[in-house]
Amino acid sequence: QGGGSAVIDMENMDDTSGSSFEDMGEMHQRMKEEEEEEEEGEAGAAEEEDGEFLGMKGLRGQLGRQVADQMWQVGKRQASRAFSLYANIDILRPYFDVEPVQVRARLLESMIPVKMINFPQKIAGELYGPLMLVFTLVAILLHGMKTSDTIIREGTLMGTAIGTCFGYWLGVSSFIYFLAYLCNAQITMVQMLSLLGYGLFGHCITLFVTYNIHFHSLFYIFWLGVGGLSTLRMVAVLVSRTVGHTQRLILCGTLAALHMLFLLYLHFAYHKVVEGILDTLEGPNMPPFQRVARDIPVVSNAVLNTTAKAIALTL
Repeated sequence: QGGGSAVIDMENMDDTSGSSFEDMGEMHQRMKEEEEEEEEGEAGAAEEEDGEFLGMKGLRGQLGRQVADQMWQVGKRQASRAFSLYANIDILRPYFDVEPVQVRARLLESMIPVKMINFPQKIAGELYGPLMLVFTLVAILLHGMKTSDTIIREGTLMGTAIGTCFGYWLGVSSFIYFLAYLCNAQITMVQMLSLLGYGLFGHCITLFVTYNIHFHSLFYIFWLGVGGLSTLRMVAVLVSRTVGHTQRLILCGTLAALHMLFLLYLHFAYHKVVEGILDTLEGPNMPPFQRVARDIPVVSNAVLNTTAKAIALTL
């Protein structure tokens, strides 16, 4: 030992000074654990993101359902409010709140044309007078059917008269209002109904007189005089509320033609049309079957005596 030789004691040798197989295994195990921890962290983060996404979707779905419920409730309230509004009879009260004196004055005004074009003429926005005139026209038509010896076999002509008068009033008013809208005339639907309704006053006077006095010349006089005045009144009102010569010609010419032709139809063709409808629906006029008493001829006494003798000889 002392002469420069060295003896290595293997038992006192430290094994931790270098790398070994166990150290590599431990490092590999640590790396694997770290990778697993990283993977678990990434999986947790992904789950958190999925949860947040699902939470947003659920929140959006809940908000959508709440908005849909609110819209349904609002629509339901508006529908019920509209139904109660139109079902309430008070909404029609302003159109029928009129005094008899005012109706009489408007009836007289409907026969007096006013030449005023620079300013729109005033139109009554009520429907009481026009409605009563339509019912009056229905009654006059029924009276005319009775005076013309029209035979009513089954039912009445009330439905036909009401359909004709109300159909003309509502139909022509709607058509003229549509033309007025196209021609840029300043008039509402209620004003148009009132104007045309009061224009039927001339028709009522003409038909009532000519149904009781059957002269065609008298009818033509009333047709041009009374019916023409009521038509001129409506034409003057529409002219004052329309701008443009072409628009005035189209609108007023259409109204005047329809109004005057309707009066001709009621006087000449209405009865024949109704009789034709009745014949079509119920068949032609057939007289009812009746028992007629027959006359027994007088037999002379000579014939009776001869017959009696022949019967006695036979017996």
